[in-house]
Amino acid sequence: MKTLQFTKDIKAPVQKVWDTLWNETSYSQWTNAFSPGSGSTVQSDWKVGGRTLFVDRNGNGMISTIKSKNEPYDIVFEHLGEITDGKEDTTSEKVKSWAGSLEEYHLSEEEGMTKLTASVQVVEEWEEIMNKGFTEGLEEVKRLSEL
Repeated sequence: MKTLQFTKDIKAPVQKVWDTLWNETSYSQWTNAFSPGSGSTVQSDWKVGGRTLFVDRNGNGMISTIKSKNEPYDIVFEHLGEITDGKEDTTSEKVKSWAGSLEEYHLSEEEGMTKLTASVQVVEEWEEIMNKGFTEGLEEVKRLSEL
């Protein structure tokens, strides 16, 4: 598994950037870069060890949990499985090849500028999609946060 890392300097307070990342409306906007037109959403209880789903409008996507959270500075998701056609899978060989992978967001603020660093652990087949998604998606986070 490979770790990809992305950094974006944003001229906005850290709380506004956090809200842009995780607000229902803006989340769908910036994550459109990963799968255009899919209507991505995040459904979470926002509790460490709780249940978080990253899904498209058809309910397909990832089953995850929050490994650690220090709002509005840090959140780490651990990916546990996938949902396809309404079926949850956390035990297949395919899923086991990446289960336990982490997706992290770290934010720090200095003099009105927020530095956002995102990293994700990926298997090779997802590397290109994640590179494109995070590069374009974090640019959209910057644009929305600076409005």
